[in-house]
Amino acid sequence: MKIFKTLTVVITLVFSTTMLAQNKMSHNIDNSNIALAGYSAVSYLDLGLAQIGNKAFKSEYQKVVYYFTSAKQKATFDKNPTKYLPQYGGFCAFGVYAGAKFRVDPNKFIVKNDKYYLYLNNVELDAKQLWLAEQNHGKLKGIADKNWNKLSKTHN
Repeated sequence: MKIFKTLTVVITLVFSTTMLAQNKMSHNIDNSNIALAGYSAVSYLDLGLAQIGNKAFKSEYQKVVYYFTSAKQKATFDKNPTKYLPQYGGFCAFGVYAGAKFRVDPNKFIVKNDKYYLYLNNVELDAKQLWLAEQNHGKLKGIADKNWNKLSKTHN
């Protein structure tokens, strides 16, 4: 019986570690499994705003935690979470287009066709401006979608 309990604990630990690793491959999350650096997924899509959420209004979907600005936003997300998930797991859309996964600036995003895309922004690169400069969202998205099929299964 003791061996069975020990084996159960080991299997649970291995499964949990594997699930966390898979989440980190396909979701841009921190060590607390918080998506979007705590920004509200509902604000991006429904309001076109980058708004920091509040941990008092949080939901978990596929072992990833999302924060919202209000109970109403939380309820909206809970009714249809897949609608509010960031494209490319919240990694930089331009980076995915280029074949790599980059962290994002939560304030750099665009909303297009009921989806939102996040972008890297630092002193050397404004990926949102690079994306917009191409003036061909469909082409960039098509290549990024194809790349994401592979990238979502790899570590950063």
